[in-house]
Amino acid sequence: MAEYKNFTVETDADGIALVTWDMPDKSMNVFTEEVMDELDKIIDQVVADEAVKGAVITSGKDTFSGGADLTMLQRMLKLFREEEARDHDKAIKMLFDGAGRMSWLWRKLETCGKPWVSAINGTCMGGAFELSLACHGRVAADSDKVKMALPEVKVGIFPGAGGTQRVPRLTDPQSALQMLTSGQNLSPKKAKQMGLIHEVVEPAKLIDAAKAMIAAGLKPVQPWDEKGFKLPGGPVYSARGANLWPPAIAILRRETYGNYPAAAAILKCAYEGLLVPFDTALRIEQRYFTEILRSTEAAMMVRSLFVSLQELNKGARRPQGVPETKFKKIGVLGAGFMGAGIAFVTAKAGIPVVLLDRDIAAAEKGKAHSAGLMDGAIKKGRATEEQKEQLLSLITPTVDYKDLEGCDLVIEAVFEDSEVKKSATEQTEAVIAKDAVFASNTSTIPITGLAKNSKRPDNFIGIHFFSPVDKMMLVEIILGKKTGDKALAVAIDYVRAIRKTPIVVNDTRGFYVNRCVLRYMSESYQMLIEGVPPAMIENAAKMAGMPVGPLALTDETAIDLAQKIMKQTIRDLGEKAVDQDQFALINTMVDKHGRHGRKNGKGFYDYPEKPAKKHLWPGLKDLYPQQDADKIDVEELKQRFLVTIALEAARVMEEGIVTDPREADVGSILAFGFAPYTGGALSYIEGMGVAEFVALAKKLQKKYGAQFKAPKLLVEMAGKDETFYERFNPYPKAKKAA
Repeated sequence: MAEYKNFTVETDADGIALVTWDMPDKSMNVFTEEVMDELDKIIDQVVADEAVKGAVITSGKDTFSGGADLTMLQRMLKLFREEEARDHDKAIKMLFDGAGRMSWLWRKLETCGKPWVSAINGTCMGGAFELSLACHGRVAADSDKVKMALPEVKVGIFPGAGGTQRVPRLTDPQSALQMLTSGQNLSPKKAKQMGLIHEVVEPAKLIDAAKAMIAAGLKPVQPWDEKGFKLPGGPVYSARGANLWPPAIAILRRETYGNYPAAAAILKCAYEGLLVPFDTALRIEQRYFTEILRSTEAAMMVRSLFVSLQELNKGARRPQGVPETKFKKIGVLGAGFMGAGIAFVTAKAGIPVVLLDRDIAAAEKGKAHSAGLMDGAIKKGRATEEQKEQLLSLITPTVDYKDLEGCDLVIEAVFEDSEVKKSATEQTEAVIAKDAVFASNTSTIPITGLAKNSKRPDNFIGIHFFSPVDKMMLVEIILGKKTGDKALAVAIDYVRAIRKTPIVVNDTRGFYVNRCVLRYMSESYQMLIEGVPPAMIENAAKMAGMPVGPLALTDETAIDLAQKIMKQTIRDLGEKAVDQDQFALINTMVDKHGRHGRKNGKGFYDYPEKPAKKHLWPGLKDLYPQQDADKIDVEELKQRFLVTIALEAARVMEEGIVTDPREADVGSILAFGFAPYTGGALSYIEGMGVAEFVALAKKLQKKYGAQFKAPKLLVEMAGKDETFYERFNPYPKAKKAA
């Protein structure tokens, strides 16, 4: 038998080859050019060896595979752009062939004449699940660790290795489209219900069960290659088809507003592919895949939501030379909503937590928040009573600062008041070790000022969570002027330990995320003042790709909080720092109408008793003369929202608050859902072209005001035809090597 770098092939006495995929120096198997080359040879080897009856493919790791290494796609697109400059037709042919490599390799496997069974022992994503679907038999281990999905749409592409063709030929088309366009995870039980796998067995019996399928005479022919094959959902042109496809297109439009070309391509692939023989269907898929790979959305989403996100999650900004922290105990000061959430995610990561508040009832209530979250997870089948008890055993409620002794890290989440925070800092530092790190979860008070209360400002840092803590995946780490490398390393280690994404921000009012969010909200106030109908404001924001309208978002965060922020800004920076018309609007809402937001049941929206749904407050339209909706340019409204946020992100880069474009992009998507199809606030500018963006900003500035003035940095970059990822290169070593 031949030797392979990424696979071992062992044939048993029954003539069944066990192909075990175990890439050296990788924690998870991924498809690379080398892996596909080796698999190609293994298929040939299995076919050529008469002693081999069939093959089982499995993984030598805890997971099966995460799918394709998308940096491979980036390299392919780089070669395509270089070739396109020389010969357009040749470049397209090269990209088309590259896009179809995996697809035709899986087709070779399923038509090789010998049966293949995929033994899925862990997470099986993307191209790996497409490989499994091409196998004649599919067996999965009955374990919570096993998840199957085709999640490519989440990064701007789609399952282009037969996924859009095999799934709707194995299960009903409605379930197939739901799975393909959402990228949802499937448990083994769900995958079997859908007909995507054949068996679910105990993990210890996985390989035996897979081999048994071959020994029992598994046919080496797929259903769609058999004569007389009928689609599970019936023909496309049928009564059932007529009830599915038109609504499916409408639902996709409702959910995506046409912003995600890959999602639309999935529908086209499935619809057109189900009308033709299988090989022709694969070629249709290959054509759409080639087209999507060339889209701006795919390039930007792959970069931000796959490559950059992975790099940040692995600690790209962690200082080198600082030993990794293994947390023995963490303290949380303040058991309110934020503190309780921080305690929950810490305990969920298996780290003991001391949850301190002024009285034991408040501390116990904070612990009860974790119990409530676990009860919700148990109801949904995502946790067990045993797991709940284990998590709760890690949280110790207390009123005694002495219990913080031995903490590696203490996170302060008390009331947003400098004096309260000063007292908490001093009492904590009196008991914790000199090398322990103290972090504040403040969202508004600059860290450098708070660090003045500390005897060791080098070990003082900001760790800013977003609400609700258990759901929001981003954490801002804020550096004070004197914050040292040790504190930064500990903060990043902690954020990674709780499985969230850290971004590092230098100290400023509002840090990074809140500055951008306030611009988003501010633009909506401006539109209200101009007389743009409120519903149009909310709908235009959603059409632009924002998950929540700016008025609804203000209600969630509280209108009276917006008022407090404005008043504090005026106190600190003077009246000119706040738009007086907008200040008047917020004062009218809070002081005249008593509308504070969701928390008191009335804000920009009314919140009637359930099951009734919230609706915009009818009185909003009476505050300002209303424009004729038919005469308002919706595209311009959409641009205003995205441009105002992107400009603030550019200012933050110019001021050196954020220094890595990856963090600006990923942070804008994870924190407040900035139109993910753009790849983030800076990628939105790059996708359009910096010069084009500056021209658009100037047009909006002329019409709507100074908030659209492009910073000098952008004007300079436009003149040099420079991008953020060139000017603020996050890979300086790679640049030098080049």
